[in-house]
Amino acid sequence: MLGEFGDDPDRYQTAKGRKAFAGTAPVTRSSGLRTVVVARAACNQRLVDACYLWAFAALTASPGARRCSDAHRARGATHHQALRALGNRRSGSCMAAWPAGWPTREQVAWSAADPAA
Repeated sequence: MLGEFGDDPDRYQTAKGRKAFAGTAPVTRSSGLRTVVVARAACNQRLVDACYLWAFAALTASPGARRCSDAHRARGATHHQALRALGNRRSGSCMAAWPAGWPTREQVAWSAADPAA
């Protein structure tokens, strides 16, 4: 992940930029009466694959990640949409944790007050 994101903590000004580069941030397209949310096409495909596998592995290793995925599935998301949302959440927490020098902790990443978890 670090090889694809790069080792410069100032490369991305916001978590939104990091998520867009990783391909986990959704794209909303509106036209007249219809609004569709789709996966981002312009992104680093190796990083997309890594985030997808990272999210998939987190389903068995992290109870918070499982709750987040189950919440998305309960709202009608497909398995792939739920994994993309989970990868989006994990890359955002990575953005917050990495420059500060501390690893992502289960209690911080998936707090009980979080509505997605």
